[in-house]
Amino acid sequence: MFIKNIISVFCPCLLLVSSYAANAGQALQPSVQPVIDHSKAIPVTADSFICLENMLSVRGFFVGNLLGEIDDTVAVAMQAEGGFYPPGSIVQLVPTEAMIKHHKGWSEQTNDWEFFELKVSKKGSKIKVRGTTEVKNKFGGNCYECHKKAEPQWDFICEDNHGCDPLPVPGFLIRWAQKNDPRCDVSQPNY
Repeated sequence: MFIKNIISVFCPCLLLVSSYAANAGQALQPSVQPVIDHSKAIPVTADSFICLENMLSVRGFFVGNLLGEIDDTVAVAMQAEGGFYPPGSIVQLVPTEAMIKHHKGWSEQTNDWEFFELKVSKKGSKIKVRGTTEVKNKFGGNCYECHKKAEPQWDFICEDNHGCDPLPVPGFLIRWAQKNDPRCDVSQPNY
């Protein structure tokens, strides 16, 4: 219990300090809202986000597909040379952050990805923030600014060798967050 309390205090502090350090010295830039074609959106609700254990694990992150095309999503996630995720793909590293791929043409700037910050509990998920270029996680990190650094063949997915900045959080804390997803106490179907 003592270690769990230490980690719950240490992890947010580490991420907050790392986020400020990563953004230090950057000039504020005017916000440009991307063009979104709402006719190409996939319906997303809080119920779209489930316990990570009920998703498929690929190299330390989790995938699903809201349109039932899980085999296509997994095939892209497993490609050694990259690829483009199909519509409906959902990608999560930790319980409180997610990406969902909409139909082609939804948002050219984000390669049709929408970013989410979630609040999770034993009762399920709540969407705190959702969007394209403006979404920040609870520690102030901008999702789009990080994921846009992925080399084009990786379709905005960040891993160690994809061109993104390294995560400011040690791997053991990410694995701890994954294994302690409070939604996993709730019975939910697999994708």
